[in-house]
Amino acid sequence: MKSVGVDIGGTFTDLVGLQGDEIIVGKTSTVVDDPTKGVANCLEGANADLAEVGEFLHGSTIAINTVLERKGAVTALLTTKGFRDVYAIGRSNRPEGFNLEFKRPQPLIPRNLSFEVAERLNAKGEILTPLDDGAIEALAAALLDSEIEAIAVCFLHSYANPAHEQRAGEILRRICPDLFVTLSSDILREYREYERTSTTALNAYVGPRVAHYLDRLDSYLSQGNFGGNFQIMRSNGGTMSLAQARSQPVSMMESGPVAGMIGAGHLAQILGFDQCIGFDMGGTTAKSSMFRDGRPAVHEEYYIGGYASGQPMQLPVVDIIEIGAGGGSLAWCDAHGGIHVGPHSAGADPGPACYGKGGEFPSVTDADLILGRLNPKRFLSGKMGLDTALAERAITEKIARPLGLSVTDAALGITCITDNAMSLSVRAVSVARGSDPRDCAMIAFGGAGPLHALAIARDISIPTVVIPRFPGNFSALGMLLAPWRQDFIRTYVAELADVDEPSAAAIMNDLSEIAEHQLALENIGKSSAEFQFAADLRYVGQEHTIPVGYASAADLATGGSSVLKEAYNVAHTTRYGHAAPNERIQMANIRLTVTAAKDSASVSEWLTKPFEPEGATAEESREIIFDDPAVSEKARILWRPAMAAGTVVEGPAVIEEPNSTTLLYPGDRMEVSEHGHLIIQTGANQ
Repeated sequence: MKSVGVDIGGTFTDLVGLQGDEIIVGKTSTVVDDPTKGVANCLEGANADLAEVGEFLHGSTIAINTVLERKGAVTALLTTKGFRDVYAIGRSNRPEGFNLEFKRPQPLIPRNLSFEVAERLNAKGEILTPLDDGAIEALAAALLDSEIEAIAVCFLHSYANPAHEQRAGEILRRICPDLFVTLSSDILREYREYERTSTTALNAYVGPRVAHYLDRLDSYLSQGNFGGNFQIMRSNGGTMSLAQARSQPVSMMESGPVAGMIGAGHLAQILGFDQCIGFDMGGTTAKSSMFRDGRPAVHEEYYIGGYASGQPMQLPVVDIIEIGAGGGSLAWCDAHGGIHVGPHSAGADPGPACYGKGGEFPSVTDADLILGRLNPKRFLSGKMGLDTALAERAITEKIARPLGLSVTDAALGITCITDNAMSLSVRAVSVARGSDPRDCAMIAFGGAGPLHALAIARDISIPTVVIPRFPGNFSALGMLLAPWRQDFIRTYVAELADVDEPSAAAIMNDLSEIAEHQLALENIGKSSAEFQFAADLRYVGQEHTIPVGYASAADLATGGSSVLKEAYNVAHTTRYGHAAPNERIQMANIRLTVTAAKDSASVSEWLTKPFEPEGATAEESREIIFDDPAVSEKARILWRPAMAAGTVVEGPAVIEEPNSTTLLYPGDRMEVSEHGHLIIQTGANQ
């Protein structure tokens, strides 16, 4: 195979391989205790010879799950004397002002493992108090005798001058060679002490576990005589080398979900959609993202676990809203008789009750099975049979009987709660970002995405839904389309009208040199890379910024400032619905994004090649429950691989395929495009 992409999710591990001009897919259950085994099972199932694979691309949820489950390394924090509590204090905002049970984010590093160091820089990076090498050596020796597994170093104003952090890192790595050491200046060179400390702590916290996993995976590939290029998906929508992933695992927090959105963006461009919503529903979570002209929005602020009480991460991340609503999300009743779904998931082991692996609580998959929406004999092409009796028992015992409901009432309630939660997440990336869903299309993928996409589209009036080919493996496919990408940043604060051109040029040159060095390390020619600078701008008095692209330092001078100012006002209007053209504008950071497109022409061509169906398959029918638990409707059951281009299907219908199922409601109209993608016009918008 020329390229292979493998995505490890909480429930399934997916593979997409490019062999010649054909796409090979595979799907197996994720092996929670040894994810590498799941990768091996996928490769073996696809008959992939590692010695012939030229490029291996990989995305995983291991980093983000380590944080959410709080199963990371015992980590120490070294910070400037007097600033020990910055990480614990956080921000003074209260995101949920009317929540009486609101709790602030709990630091990943406890206060007793936070240590102060005598050193001090000012905001210009000038040394006020030299670093005490002896104190660092003594502290390193003490940490060596403790149970510490990782060390995060974040000194005040080290974004302006990393010298003290670099010296501390040298001492720590010499005395504690087996500990995972992270310097904030190696992760990001940007102001905001709390967010910078949190990002550094996150990297150290997940570092040992992620590094161990990557080492195991690398060893497995080496044993298979793999000699190609090994790349890891980053949260910013690009890829990075294995070495960089080992040292900066915080960059791969959303590596799997982001890959699917990259693929959706490519497909949106092919189909000619200016505004499109990517919707990915897997076994554990549901993800939504908005992109324009095929490009997803990239934000520099992200909260692992949600804005209200999550861990802030100050790195570029594709703008994704992720919620605990997947096929394996568990349904449960609270003490007041309310039904809830998620965020806990049955995962791969034991999985939903209908898997027959010992699951006792009902999941969304169990509810879909009871409602007739899933075929128990065709799940994963029949490789995994579903037990309807087990699903019915779980729903009866945990939901229906305690609340005095029928089984179908309870099952429909579970799916409605799930669909409503996902609708809110789609609104969050569209309406809340200044886009009207009625002007958007939705590209739905993931194993469970096509089954629930039409309910969401109907709820918020999205007129068109696209189900791509191989939706259950689409995130792995997106990896084959993702470019190599690196982001670099320097804090530079000045009013736009007062920017010093030589100073800005010096920062840009410094960033370019670092980028060129990284390109050389990864054997990527400079001529094949694209350099894009951006200025983080805001109105004077604002806290947060919006990046606006520019070409050279001359564009920041007085003549070019008016162009940047106008561009910022447009960007502010798009994001917030208004602008203040008469206000002064301030620059906060200078950014450089470097991308190098991979040779993904074959994958892009595959997405647009004429679709050739397999042999005809007999049509069936089945009773499906849609909106009324007491009323079922007879629906057509079709096998997608046998449906020729141009085939039109009116709902109600169920379109089944090896790794996913699409549900059409009464009034929906689906047509198979010439490329084999399903283009659906929702009945609510005709």
